[in-house]
Amino acid sequence: MILTASDTTPQDVTHVSRGPGVSTAIVVALIVAGLYVGRDVFVPIALAILLSFVLTPPVERLEIVRVPRGAAVPIVVVAAFLAIFALGSLIASQITQLADGLPGYQQTMQKKISSLRSVTTVGPLERAASVLQDLGKELNKPNNGDVEIPRATAQPDQTRPIPVEVRTPPPTALENVASLISPLLHPLATVGVVVIFVVFILFQREDLRNRMIKLAGAHDLQATTSAINDATGRLSRLFLSQLGLNTAFGIVIGFGLSIIGVPSAILWGILAGIMRFVPYIGAFVAAFFPLTLAIAVDPGWSMLIWTIGLIIVADVLVGHVIEPMLFGRSSGLSPFAVVVSATFWTALWGPIGLVLATPMTICLVVLGHHVESMKFFDILLGDRPALSPPEIFYQRMLANDPGEAVEKAEEYLKERTLTEYYEEVALKGLKLAQSDLKRDRLPLARLGAIRDNIVDLIEDLSDEIDDARIGRTDDVEAGAALEASVPMPELPFIIREGLPAEWQTEHPVLCVAERSDLDEAAARILVQILSKHGLGARVTKKEDISSSGIFSLNGDGVALICVSALDDASPTYTRHVVRKLRRKIPEAKILVCYWMAGKLAVTAESIKADTIATSLGGAAKYCLDLAQPDDKTSEEPASSPDVVLRVAG
Repeated sequence: MILTASDTTPQDVTHVSRGPGVSTAIVVALIVAGLYVGRDVFVPIALAILLSFVLTPPVERLEIVRVPRGAAVPIVVVAAFLAIFALGSLIASQITQLADGLPGYQQTMQKKISSLRSVTTVGPLERAASVLQDLGKELNKPNNGDVEIPRATAQPDQTRPIPVEVRTPPPTALENVASLISPLLHPLATVGVVVIFVVFILFQREDLRNRMIKLAGAHDLQATTSAINDATGRLSRLFLSQLGLNTAFGIVIGFGLSIIGVPSAILWGILAGIMRFVPYIGAFVAAFFPLTLAIAVDPGWSMLIWTIGLIIVADVLVGHVIEPMLFGRSSGLSPFAVVVSATFWTALWGPIGLVLATPMTICLVVLGHHVESMKFFDILLGDRPALSPPEIFYQRMLANDPGEAVEKAEEYLKERTLTEYYEEVALKGLKLAQSDLKRDRLPLARLGAIRDNIVDLIEDLSDEIDDARIGRTDDVEAGAALEASVPMPELPFIIREGLPAEWQTEHPVLCVAERSDLDEAAARILVQILSKHGLGARVTKKEDISSSGIFSLNGDGVALICVSALDDASPTYTRHVVRKLRRKIPEAKILVCYWMAGKLAVTAESIKADTIATSLGGAAKYCLDLAQPDDKTSEEPASSPDVVLRVAG
């Protein structure tokens, strides 16, 4: 039987369209169920993978000094697990000491509770509770009509039961040994599995890398290999840095608490170092126990105040000063991702899942940043913006929100120049708008609003100086824009008094919008950049070069005309515009700025222009070089990679 399109009902189409979504949900549910059921296997594997990231650099250093891998791996693994066992024994001894001292803190806690009760007055909730208790007693009273029957009269034949006592025989020596060993079997088995996997990963890391490359995409070995190596190196450096920083944080907390006098200060220092692997909430969770002890030990409140101050100062110093200097913008997680991952992995794997949640999520985010097939992890969990900086810029122009775009631009300008911001963010945002316009996705009525919003942006940035910056931004969106952009050479600054006579007029450069309001917005950006560098320029609207408006166009004092064109698909129209401008201002040179051009399909000769530029930096450099007083640069300015120099015949 052959099923044709006419035989398919809407219900069938709906059913078919829901198939991939349902299958994806089933696969996700099976994966989660497998992680939960197989946690006894997956937890050691996860621990082994994370430990391998930490232990790989020491193994590589031993191999550099000509220690064979067969000896380097056991040396590093044995040293690491000896350190872990020593830490565990220290924690056990601290817990024992704390348990022995807990009964002595009970009296202090009772006194503090009594003092707090004496200070506080009876509130409305306590009065309501008292009233409810009185009502309950009243309801439980027996009714006057009820007659109580004596127990002996009601059940005359009831006999008293004979008490029976069941005694278990004393445990044998074998049972005592079994009860002592059984709680240790599961942790020891987990440790043994972790050791085996760590040794295997360290010995076979190249083979595992090759298999990962095959899974990620063997069709482009160079790109995939570079991505995997970069991700592995970044994760190793990140985990080593976090391990060192969190260890230092725990030492500071433990030393400070010991000076303050909080019992078991070493234990709380170790706990603080471990919980710092959980961002945002880990330090506060670890602070609960020493704060509670400070209340219980000290009859006053000074120990509590000193403990709070120590934890806040240490966390702020490490989290907001040292950590950004070490990690910068690499492999960040969004706060939402931290909370979700901590909840998810804790529900699956318990307390170990809470500690492993952030490192495992970081692994997924870094791999998603480098491996295309895992990119959705970077989008869902990373702190990088889901949209690119040009897309965010375009969206804010559509939403009539230039103020927020100005705030992000100011963050970007802490590290880069104004020209670079316009080149990498604003112009690319205009290119997106032009693409939507060509696909009939952007109504013509919205073009004027976008232009006006960009004019507001340009005016707000008029006080900025287009020079090198030495600051640093912590904004995530600005950081993403900086990572995606390439530093540009600085443009020269010129002085009007030293220029040739034709360039000393108020506006020697005339920027013309070829077709739309988007072209005018790009032209206004070029005007501001030229003005920042000492060259006067002004803008004409698209109506000024129409058949009727060209006659009223003022060309006095114009030495150079820049035609701003986002659409480079119609060189015939551009040639028509250039011819009209040449007839109107024959003494001026003409530069055509094809902002969207990648590889130019046209030449300056074909559109009767003097030069074609494809970038803001190239166009600005051409204008500034042309205005220089040197005769050589006046006749033929040095071309840059972004300027295609073609002198019309």
